[in-house]
Amino acid sequence: MADERGFRSSLAVVRGMSTETPTVRETLRDFFALERDVIVLSAAMFAFSLGFQMTGRYVPRYMSVLGAGGLAIGLYGSLGNLISAVYPYPGGAFSDRVGSRYALTLFGLASTLGFLVWMAAPVFGVVELGPFALGPLSVETIALPVGVFLGLFLAQAWKSFGLGATFAVVKQAVPPDRLAAGFASTETVRRTAFLVGPLLAAGLIAVFGFLDGFALVLGVAAVFGLAGTLAQHFLYDASEDSVGKSFEGVSGVVADLREMPPELPPLLVADTLVRFANGMVYVFFVIVVTEFFAVSVTLPVVGYLSPDALFGVLLAVEMVVALLSMVPVARLAERVGLKPVVAVGFTVYAVFPVLLINAPSNPWIVGLLFAFSGLRFAGLPAHKALIVGPAEADAGGRVTGAYYLVRNAVTVPSAAVGGYLYDADWRVTVPTDALGLDPVALTAGPNFAFTTATVVGLAGVVCFLLFGREFEAYA
Repeated sequence: MADERGFRSSLAVVRGMSTETPTVRETLRDFFALERDVIVLSAAMFAFSLGFQMTGRYVPRYMSVLGAGGLAIGLYGSLGNLISAVYPYPGGAFSDRVGSRYALTLFGLASTLGFLVWMAAPVFGVVELGPFALGPLSVETIALPVGVFLGLFLAQAWKSFGLGATFAVVKQAVPPDRLAAGFASTETVRRTAFLVGPLLAAGLIAVFGFLDGFALVLGVAAVFGLAGTLAQHFLYDASEDSVGKSFEGVSGVVADLREMPPELPPLLVADTLVRFANGMVYVFFVIVVTEFFAVSVTLPVVGYLSPDALFGVLLAVEMVVALLSMVPVARLAERVGLKPVVAVGFTVYAVFPVLLINAPSNPWIVGLLFAFSGLRFAGLPAHKALIVGPAEADAGGRVTGAYYLVRNAVTVPSAAVGGYLYDADWRVTVPTDALGLDPVALTAGPNFAFTTATVVGLAGVVCFLLFGREFEAYA
């Protein structure tokens, strides 16, 4: 750390600057003096995040209106998990061949086209598969809106790249004991789109109804996607970009997994359990609000909000809490350590499903629950710091990529499992004679799916509390 401070002092002298704490004006000037491509890529990230947040959380409801059931929606969620797990590595290889600028342009155009395919999903129609049976467990039919699944392959293209590079940049730019604060700053900027997107969607749906309003939402998302694509293609200078050039194939991935810092395996196991639990029911949050509760509200000035429009407002409430809490909680982590903060975030992830499914159909109570859900993001900067912190200085991107590859691969089937528990046609009786209790009947349904998700999530919390390790810079 002393060497690092000395280096920074020398660098300041070379630039003719004082080593004292810079003023706000100096900080802003330094920010806008950054390489142009950093700002351009940040703007593109905002545009695509806005587009995906306007659309992604509503797609399960869109599928339901088109005729899909719970299992089909679960399969959609699992396909999204699969794409998130497998896209980054072939994307890196593709970037090696064509260069970052053209690769990012292609990925951006693919995402933009994906929004348009979603818009045309009613034209593609619905394909019915089934029935299926596996012992006492059976599924009558699965109605698949083909256009929604085709669009997902395209729409998720841009957002699935660059994760490891983002982690590595923050690690290089921030001292080890300030990593959580560094990630809080970047997350705050990125997640502003997570706030604005759902509010735009809610406004359009409130005015035009769900189907017409969501079609407009998809059109707006496509416009943002095209704008982000054009900006990064014509303004981004990738002549010295090395992202993607370090991809060494499957052997490199295996080596990164074997060399993972010892602090990470317990975190990875706990994180995987928590994310598997969240993935089981995440795609059904919109279904619970709009169909299971069918909760609506009339607000002063705004007027009547249908369940579909209210869901967008609930997402905005969730994100307001996230944006307001991330930086203060990251500062708190510098006092209490990363582990307690991460544990709180994991706990919010775990208990939210059972709280939501058992809540009364009251818009204010549901709103409070979504505000509570926003606290799960408060621990996200500390979580990222705990992932990349123990990595060697030049290995942050590889460690992050290996970590997320394992986690995302294991959680691929989570949504399909949740969808099966949600509404597949089955009932199983569990004998409990040895315990002196009456047999227990387990039946598919929202309550069972959401309660099971909470049980799995709490198992991850307990695992982390027992075996998770603190990053030494915060100890």
